Amino acid sequence: MGKNKLKRFAENETFENLIQPSFDEVFNTDYPLKGNWNKQFFKNQNPIILELGCGKGEYSVGLARMFPNKNFIGIDIKGARLWRGAKTALEDGLKNVGFIRTRIDHIKSFFAPNEVDEIWVTFPDPQPRPSKATKRLTSSRFLNYYANFLKPNGVIHLKTDNQMLHQYTKALVEQNNLKMHVCTNDLYAEVSDDPILGIKTFYEQQFLEQGLPITYIKFELSHGGPFHEPIIE
Repeated sequence: MGKNKLKRFAENETFENLIQPSFDEVFNTDYPLKGNWNKQFFKNQNPIILELGCGKGEYSVGLARMFPNKNFIGIDIKGARLWRGAKTALEDGLKNVGFIRTRIDHIKSFFAPNEVDEIWVTFPDPQPRPSKATKRLTSSRFLNYYANFLKPNGVIHLKTDNQMLHQYTKALVEQNNLKMHVCTNDLYAEVSDDPILGIKTFYEQQFLEQGLPITYIKFELSHGGPFHEPIIE
């Protein structure tokens, strides 16, 4: 492991806005902040929005700057990436954004019913093999997880360069009769002036430089499930 990573991991331990629970604290058990994020972490009653697979936290930090009356939590397993987002938030004095280092498989351990208003999924691993479909962060498996803590009619956003993941998610939304708000195969060709959608992650910049179109879906969990996989992928 490089010295840079070791230095970042050590610095992560000092960040008050970064939660790094052990496996035993989240496996088949509730983390102490579950149901208490507003009261104990943010110390306000503002809405909570998650960014899943947040990488360096560009969306979490960018949205926190835009919306000081909302709270944002970025979640990723990569500590060296989270270091960037957590450090930037501290340097900028952003009190309305925090980060969790954990596997998203454990997300139900962190949030109580109706605790989260909205979810962003930004450039996740598309898990292209059909046998890995349930690992996709917009799969029926994960939607069933999200339904445990997302408020009724809570919104989910997916930005990705991967056309397969885009089409899969579109089919899943249709299969489960969920309300679709926006669905585009080429975001910047169709929506060019939305500052929220204009936030660009590190990976998105790379995809754009390669000439890849960015896709976007916005839908809501308009019922509580259970959710099922698309009949045809």
